[in-house]
Amino acid sequence: MFLDRDGTINEEVHYLHKPEDLHFLDGVSQAVRMLRQAGFKLVVITNQAGVARGYYTCKDVERLHEYMNEQLKKEGAWIDAFYYCPHHPVYGVGKYKQVCHCRKPEIGMFEMAEKRFFVEKSHSYMIGDKWIDIEAGLRYGVKGILVGTGYGFSLKKEMEEKGERPIYDFYAKTLVDAANYIITREKESGM
Repeated sequence: MFLDRDGTINEEVHYLHKPEDLHFLDGVSQAVRMLRQAGFKLVVITNQAGVARGYYTCKDVERLHEYMNEQLKKEGAWIDAFYYCPHHPVYGVGKYKQVCHCRKPEIGMFEMAEKRFFVEKSHSYMIGDKWIDIEAGLRYGVKGILVGTGYGFSLKKEMEEKGERPIYDFYAKTLVDAANYIITREKESGM
């Protein structure tokens, strides 16, 4: 199970990097628990352009991820691995200003995860609140679920108003709704 971070797991905060600014979205620990109990490994895939822009460091990102897992573990939930892209092709500073294969919608972070975990793509998903999340998942070969948290609801509404065909496989209002859909779908397919 691949998950975006900001707007999917936690409230969207401008360049989140301080633990005191972290606020989980409602139901996140429940959804993570449900997915773990269903047998999924959970991997966060997140672009962190704040590192590229010099707003905070890789150590800050890693500390925040450790803190996130500490908080989730208090609720009987946790993330198995966090992967982040510290680069930006335009606004980066120094070594972080580059076009890279890890920045979503590219699939480098998925490939990193694949080196550590067995990934059965036909039973794997990317959940996120932005088109780049869904596009990255589809490029990698997993199903894409758009959540209505973060930017997701606005994107879905805009797409519907334009009469565009969705690129995602399923729309869920919340991460709990996404977890319920996935668990039901996988049970029906004999997972």
